Amino acid sequence: MHTEPERHAAPDGNGATLATQAGRLVVDGGAGATMVSDDTPGTTGSEPAPATATPIEERAKRRKRKGLIIVNTGNGKGKTTAALGVALRAVGSKKRVLFLQFVKGDWKTGEMKSCLRLAPELEFVRMGKGFTIPGYIRRSMDEHEHAAAEALEAARQVMSQDRYDIIIFDEILYAIRNGLTTTRQVLDVLDLKPPMLHVILTGRDAPPEIIERADLVTEMRQIKHPLREQGIMAQQGIEF
Repeated sequence: MHTEPERHAAPDGNGATLATQAGRLVVDGGAGATMVSDDTPGTTGSEPAPATATPIEERAKRRKRKGLIIVNTGNGKGKTTAALGVALRAVGSKKRVLFLQFVKGDWKTGEMKSCLRLAPELEFVRMGKGFTIPGYIRRSMDEHEHAAAEALEAARQVMSQDRYDIIIFDEILYAIRNGLTTTRQVLDVLDLKPPMLHVILTGRDAPPEIIERADLVTEMRQIKHPLREQGIMAQQGIEF
């Protein structure tokens, strides 16, 4: 037997009786069979339902936005190329992009010419004095260090301005590796990042502190290289 409902039951037309009892739905099939179900979805009728987020709260979580710190590192090719791909996509989405180069000198690369054609949405600023690789050094290290200091100061200034949606510090990790600047100085620049500004850093050997600060880190790993395996030098439009 079961407890009688506290209010009058209503027949459902099939011989069964439906009634509510203390917040529960009681179904009497008329043949002694009784089914009891809680009004609260997701419960067994004995314990309270767990708190769940509303659809609006769930959508809000999925739509969470913030300016990202992105690192492209590793010994493989594609670090600057990947950053340029983001810049191209951003310009197509009517975003403002600054491409600030820390190492390459007056070498007229394909990416520089492309960026100039996408101005003013994409600004290209080259501040480096060229490679610091033995055999490729054309300037004194004092000149390179001075250029890196100027680039870092420019980075500080643009980080505090509300002019860009994305800033790319191309080859800034090489500047750290080659002793032209320090990890602490770069972290200090990142401290100035506005909440919704995206920042991309490229170059080999990203320091652990930079990786820890980043939201997205991708390592380009070299598996095969045309120069190493076939003696094929860098080709215009592919590497530069």
